[in-house]
Amino acid sequence: MPQIVIISSSVRTGRKSHRVALFLQRFIEESNAGSAIIEDLNNYQFPLFSERLRYQKDPLPEAVRFSEVIRSADGVIIVTPENNGGYPASLKNVVDLLTDEWKNKPVAISTVSDGRFGGAQVITSLQFVLWKMGALTVPAMFPVPVVQEAFDEEGNPSDRASVEKRAEAFIGKLIWCIESVKK
Repeated sequence: MPQIVIISSSVRTGRKSHRVALFLQRFIEESNAGSAIIEDLNNYQFPLFSERLRYQKDPLPEAVRFSEVIRSADGVIIVTPENNGGYPASLKNVVDLLTDEWKNKPVAISTVSDGRFGGAQVITSLQFVLWKMGALTVPAMFPVPVVQEAFDEEGNPSDRASVEKRAEAFIGKLIWCIESVKK
């Protein structure tokens, strides 16, 4: 059973994208698609890193732990809000912190917004950065428009049947990529 790490990337007060991370974790486990843990960047409150982890002389233990979690995962899902057309600095900070951890790692992206476009503007820039890092970005997305109406605070979808159908396709493509890498 694949080990999947879900990065909940927003550290903003009143964030809503974490609702999607909660849903995806529950969906993966309830559908027996794999095991899933959430790495919530809000819990870490990392400082702005001035150097990649492998070059730091005395790295933060939390950064080392985060690196090990990403390295050991079979696949990663990044749940990111769209902030002014881009992704949050908290996410860029940890993407750039790691290097080899991203190499050949299947990474699926879920974009979230308060508006109707579901974070569509953020996907291109995030995919490009992950591609440059050597990650294998999964050719499926899980956009969530109007997240405040689509999910409650515990990650329960308002339209369960529709959301679960989309999640099944999204997670299915991630699992396919994970299995392909293992071969």
